[in-house]
Amino acid sequence: MDTGSIAWGVTATALVLFMTPGVAFFYGGLVKAKSVVSMMMMSFGALGLISVLWILYGFNMSAVGGPLEFAGNPFSDFGMTALASGETANTDLVGATYGATFAIITIALISGAIADRAKFGSWMIFAGLFATIAYFPIAAWVWGGGWIMNLGTTLFGEDAGIGVIDYAGGTAVHINAGAAALALALVLGKRIGFQKGITKPHNVPLTLLGAAILWFGWFGFNAGAEWLNELANVGLIVVNTVGATAAAIIGWIVVEKFKDGKATSVGAASGAVAGLVAITPACANLTPGWALLLGIVAGAVCAIAVELKFKLGFDDSLDVVGIHLVGGLIGTLYLGFFATETGLFVGGGIEQLAVQAIAAFAVLIYSFIVAFVIGFAIEKTIGFRVKNEDEIAGVDTSVHGEEGYALVD
Repeated sequence: MDTGSIAWGVTATALVLFMTPGVAFFYGGLVKAKSVVSMMMMSFGALGLISVLWILYGFNMSAVGGPLEFAGNPFSDFGMTALASGETANTDLVGATYGATFAIITIALISGAIADRAKFGSWMIFAGLFATIAYFPIAAWVWGGGWIMNLGTTLFGEDAGIGVIDYAGGTAVHINAGAAALALALVLGKRIGFQKGITKPHNVPLTLLGAAILWFGWFGFNAGAEWLNELANVGLIVVNTVGATAAAIIGWIVVEKFKDGKATSVGAASGAVAGLVAITPACANLTPGWALLLGIVAGAVCAIAVELKFKLGFDDSLDVVGIHLVGGLIGTLYLGFFATETGLFVGGGIEQLAVQAIAAFAVLIYSFIVAFVIGFAIEKTIGFRVKNEDEIAGVDTSVHGEEGYALVD
């Protein structure tokens, strides 16, 4: 492979890795000042733990030999020893590291649902178990030769030209994380005094900085894999990543203006993330006009969806469900209607929508069950939620012995 393509692979890997600190800033600004360290540590904890697990055995689990296999053998190349000594080690190791960054951010995203009330040690146990039982196998299903990757051929045969489209992680990342977030929100229960307006973002500029970092890093997230494809579709991916995200900002703040009377900066940042989530699976399979429409729809619908937690009674602290689960579903199912050549409204039939729906809801159900079982087991044994008095006082000092804003004379 030429050095330019490898260089883009390394750059894309760094961009996606940078997204996890972006999540930390985005989430950190949204919580109360006495919980910002705890919130950001969940992202950095995931960055540390999942990186190690991926190198030891997660990468091995993320590829299978056929659609009937659940996951790869975790001990087939423990610690990547053989991979690092192979003839194509240069490209293989860059590709493996790029895959690690997706695993890391998927786990980090879940943490927003349990802000202000989770124990760090319990979170780390959950993160390791969920990555092993859910993310690594799902990555194999979607991208590593598993049943989702082969679903179109299984149902309609090779000649139909139908396959599940999930270019960069609508199912494996966003639906996966959103479903797990819903499960943990139910396991940990509501924050003390849960109601609309329970807390206001303590640092709006920090949240906007996080959103900006996420948008910046998302070019590696969506266009990164093109280093293996000689950048054949990179132009389309880049314009769609800009267009859908920008349109989603407009969709969100218009709904917010009608709903609440004001268009807020946090709304604009949330809309940007919703657009990024929705375009993730679709970035290489939509013309730019359809990508703009997707962004408008995702921004508007997610702006409404974040209110569901108050009507349905689950405390998803930072709207992981409303943005990532709903946005991931929108982007994944939208392809069934508008994917170039195979979408129902652009020359195709119902087949594309069918495989998109099966993949989306299978991942949703599996991730929810796994997260609920792991979270419930942790809560009933060592405890997942902090004491009420620690929640009221703020979890930073009780869990980490630090303050986010210590004023010293």
